[in-house]
Amino acid sequence: MSNLIIVESENDKYFIEALIDSLNLSNIKVGIPICKIDDFDCLGGYTKLTANLKSLKLDKYNKIGIVIDADDVGIDSRVGFIDEAVKSICDDVVLDKTNQLKRSETLDLSIACYITNIDGYGELETVMKKVKSQDSVYADCLTKWKSCLEAKGEQIKDKEFDKVWVSNYLRYDTCIGKDRKQKSKKCANELINNTDNTDEIQHILKSNEKTIKKNIWNFEDAVLDELKIFLKLFD
Repeated sequence: MSNLIIVESENDKYFIEALIDSLNLSNIKVGIPICKIDDFDCLGGYTKLTANLKSLKLDKYNKIGIVIDADDVGIDSRVGFIDEAVKSICDDVVLDKTNQLKRSETLDLSIACYITNIDGYGELETVMKKVKSQDSVYADCLTKWKSCLEAKGEQIKDKEFDKVWVSNYLRYDTCIGKDRKQKSKKCANELINNTDNTDEIQHILKSNEKTIKKNIWNFEDAVLDELKIFLKLFD
């Protein structure tokens, strides 16, 4: 039997798969994300995580890990959120810490969680921005765009800014040569909610996967140390 990591978004899935490969870990599957790519505030309630857990064929796994973002509510709040969702499938596990496997005799498996963060808050894009390894000329110029908005009385939240920053880093800074001319096919982090075409959505997701799995991240950055400890629980 294998071990399963449940993640929040498609980008989480691709980034964590790349990190797993860099660590040479085996027997770990990163499952279907909880949120659709255009669900900006997917985890407003625990309904979707609960539905995801209830849909699993749990007898296929030895261990299950759950990874979601701290956002602006913090680690403790998110751990409590996950614990509440887990109680929908078993009542003999209490998740009160990250990076700690808890055994459920009812389900005959172990469960652990990790909250993506920097200094207790943030999300995947916050981490991705921190560990980028390539020049980020295009993405960094967004700082002036942000300042321009603020000068005109408009505010953009850090969460929104980091998402746009990472999108531009993937779309422009990490494209090479002729790929940049074909960015919609090879390098784009396109907004999927602009189309209902299933084939087009799958094409864009595959483009994101190829881009995120390029050698464009510093997996040795200390920001990733706790996530690495979590992933090694499932090797």
